[in-house]
Amino acid sequence: MNANNKYIVNQAPPSGGWGVGSLLRPNIANLTPYSSARDEFSGSASVFLDANENPYETGYNRYPDPYQMEVKKRIAEIKGVQTEQIFLGNGSDEPIDLLFRAFCNPGVDNVVAIEPSYGMYTVSAGINDVEVKKVLLTENFELESEKLLAVTNDKTKLVFLCSPNNPSGNLLNSDEIINIVKNFRGIVIVDEAYIDFAPGKTLLSEINNYPNLVILQTFSKAWGLAGIRLGMAFTSPEIIGILNKIKYPYNINSLTQQKVIETLNNTEQKENWVKTIINERERLAKELKQFNFVKKIYPSDANFLLVKMDRAREIFEYLMKKGVIVRDRSKVALCEGSLRITVGSPKENDKLIQHLMLQQ
Repeated sequence: MNANNKYIVNQAPPSGGWGVGSLLRPNIANLTPYSSARDEFSGSASVFLDANENPYETGYNRYPDPYQMEVKKRIAEIKGVQTEQIFLGNGSDEPIDLLFRAFCNPGVDNVVAIEPSYGMYTVSAGINDVEVKKVLLTENFELESEKLLAVTNDKTKLVFLCSPNNPSGNLLNSDEIINIVKNFRGIVIVDEAYIDFAPGKTLLSEINNYPNLVILQTFSKAWGLAGIRLGMAFTSPEIIGILNKIKYPYNINSLTQQKVIETLNNTEQKENWVKTIINERERLAKELKQFNFVKKIYPSDANFLLVKMDRAREIFEYLMKKGVIVRDRSKVALCEGSLRITVGSPKENDKLIQHLMLQQ
């Protein structure tokens, strides 16, 4: 790694072996990335005449650090990883899209995703003209790794897994995930957006064992920063180098970087929120069980509950008229007649329960 957190990404894979470079689209492998004078400079300076900025101090007259090194140093301390294993994006959607653009040839390659799951994988695939092969989970939303691996072929570049899964809320079996990582000759992305609500269950440490594993996390959920749009990707330095090569030069603005550093210096607040939300998740599940129209509450390791009920659409529309917005997932595979309900504050959860009492 050099002083600017850039990595060698154009090396050929080892002779006769697998390497991330062998998966790259040829145009990406041959791409010369945008480079500023500050990419070539390391050390300290007091006069900046390279970027055509306004020289008069406003607090924001200079471009932000393109590699967000101060933020990454703090994240690395908290997550137990190295800075060269971190990519920061405009939400998790940015690294998802960049992975498509780096590794999937439009109209040629395909990806595999579980179903049901987070819809952005399919949207990104459509934007990039990449086929998505969907593998249905079991009735209890469990992952069958051999079933998924059987769907892959020599044109499959990426596999997307969401754990805890959205909209089902459950953690996927870690042994099943690792079996896929070991036996798939492409890149496996495990989206852990909700992992803070399943303490101790992250697969983050496995990036040291498997160079084809990418873990996605976010500041949008447990950290309470959905409005600043900052996502994290953790993976091998080689893949990080590829993402840095093709991202927009200044993809994370100064305000976001400053806010995240401030938040990361107050981890106690985040931990208190997580404890409260987990307690409210259990209370809300208990309260919902009392209603005769509720048929099943699926186990959740996330900050929401998937609830199967009679008259799901009718109740969804009723709540909406009362100003309580939940998500109707009835048209999603395996989720027929189900609403996804985010765990709110105690006051918000009480209001939901009070309205549902009138639907008995």
